Parts: sequence; structure tokens; C-alpha cells
Amino acid sequence: MNAIRIHKHGGPDVLQWDAIPVPEPKNGDVLVQIKAAAMNHLDIWVRTGIPGVPLPIIMGSDGSGIVHGIGESVSQFAPGDEVVIQPLVWCGKCSLCKTGRENYCTSMGILGETENGTMAELISVPEKNVQKKPANLNFKEAAAFSLVGQTAYAMLVRRAKINSGETVLVWGASSGVGMTAIQIAKHFGCTVITTAGTDAKVAFAKKLGADHVIHYKNEDVASVVKELTNGTGADVIVEHVGEATWKTSLKSLAKGGRLVTCGSTTGTDVSINLRHLFFKQQSILGSTMGNVSSMDEVLKFAESGVIKPVIDSVFEMGNSADAHRKLENGEAFGKIVLIP
Repeated sequence: MNAIRIHKHGGPDVLQWDAIPVPEPKNGDVLVQIKAAAMNHLDIWVRTGIPGVPLPIIMGSDGSGIVHGIGESVSQFAPGDEVVIQPLVWCGKCSLCKTGRENYCTSMGILGETENGTMAELISVPEKNVQKKPANLNFKEAAAFSLVGQTAYAMLVRRAKINSGETVLVWGASSGVGMTAIQIAKHFGCTVITTAGTDAKVAFAKKLGADHVIHYKNEDVASVVKELTNGTGADVIVEHVGEATWKTSLKSLAKGGRLVTCGSTTGTDVSINLRHLFFKQQSILGSTMGNVSSMDEVLKFAESGVIKPVIDSVFEMGNSADAHRKLENGEAFGKIVLIP
């Protein structure tokens, strides 16, 4: 079989479409024939050099496909089942895992970062990393929501605990986390303000259901947020950009507001005025990925149409370098999907 692997860190040219042995499903494992795999910014970070990535590694966290074979002790799946991959990995043994708090487990990993991922013709994963594919989604759509869905759900519902009637500012409407957060926040009855950097992306954000879209290259985001909220600011801010937007996020946050962050695409070096933080009784919340129940919830949202995966483009896995360039250059309106 073939798989997208990197043997060293670097630019898109380090991506290789390697011929490797077909994995054998171990006891409790499911062998999945991948029909589609979706890209995340995580793939860019893994390729360029996240510390601790084992090399060589098969890229990709999200995927969908058909069960090709099963190992001993597998009880929930059979060959021919259409499935979606749960990209998150936990030890399954510690006290945190046993109490349903897997996202805090120190052994937490992710396919395509800490172990081989989904961008292959076949992948063998534990049964707990496989779920039935929602019937209303095709394979490309099913591959496009797992990681960003769990991330956005954990940020808004688990950490920020959004309430109906609140105003939520979401950075980056055309990003995977951004477009999913918009849809989840609207489902919970929130007013959604989001940002976009081109006229086309502004139109895209409006189609997703955002109530207000700020063209951040032409408008001052903090001023517009204050204007839209009668001077109070946003109750919740979904922050995943980092250094470039951090100060603006803090200026846009209401008294008693919650800023929840899951990433730092533009850098990690940020500062906080502690007097503003405690006088305004604001909260800054870290969030990463999700847990088992988060995957269950986003699957229900996908089945009911709350989350509608948006596909920007489809590339063959053998041409993954062009897909990486498109994502890295910020040209995608939605998810980039790779097919074998």
C-alpha cells in the first residue's frame, strides 16, 4: 500500500508517497480502507517540526473509510461498515481516563502527530478509535469534521460554557475551527461575530450563518465589536490565532467575558494586563482537542445537520504537496480533503 510520510521536517517537498507494508490488525484493532482524509493546520506544524514527532510518520489525523478487516475481540464492527476515525488517543488506563476526563490524560496523543495517521490507503486503529459514519455525509464530508468538531465543541461547550443570547466572537471564519465554531454557537442561540480577510471570505462567513462579519484588513476589529455590542464587548471569544490577534481579543472581551484559546498559529509570545483581567473579572481558558463524549456529541451534530462540513477542494494523496501549499498560504475556504 501507499501512504503520505515525512522522514524529516521541512517544506512541502519533504512529503513522500511511500510504498509500505499493509498493517495487520492486532487484537482489538480495526483495519480501515481510507476513502478520504482531511487536512488540519496540525499537518503543517507536524511537517515543519513539532518537537517529539516520531520519524518517519504517516501524516493526517482525520479520515473516513470502509472496514477492511478486524482483529480478535472486535465486537462493534464488521468488514464493509462505513466508518469515521476518532483521531484522539488516550492511554485508557489512568484515573483521568477512567473518570471520563481523557483530554487531561498525560498520555494523550493524536493520529498523525504522536503515531501514524490517516493519510494512507489502509490504517489499523483500536476499535475505540472508530465510529459509524453518519449516513447523511459522504466520505469526504465525514473526514472533514472530527478534529475541528471536537476542538470547537470543547472550546465553546466544555470550557466557555456558552449560553443562549450571548455574543461570541470567532476568529477566522474560513478555518476549520472557525467555521465549526460559528455553526455550534448559532445552534446554542448565540449572536456570532466573525472575521475574514477577503470579500469572498466575508461572503462565505455569511453563508455559514454568522450574524456579523468583520473584514479585518479594512476594519478595526475591536472597535467594530464594541459598536455591535453597544460598548460591552463579546461575552466569549474563540481564539486560535495567537500573537497577531491576542491584544485585539483582550480589547474586545466584555466584563465577565471568557476568552478560550486552542492554538497559536501566528506565535505564542503574548502578554496580559493583570489589572484589566481581575478588575473586569475576565477568564482566559485553555482548551485542546476533546474527549470521548465530545466525539459523540459532534457526531450527533453532524447527523442532525447542526455541523455541515464545508469542503474547499480535493487532492490526490500523491499530490499532497500542493494541498499543503494551499492550506499554508491561507487560500482555503473550508476543509482540504485528500483521497488515495
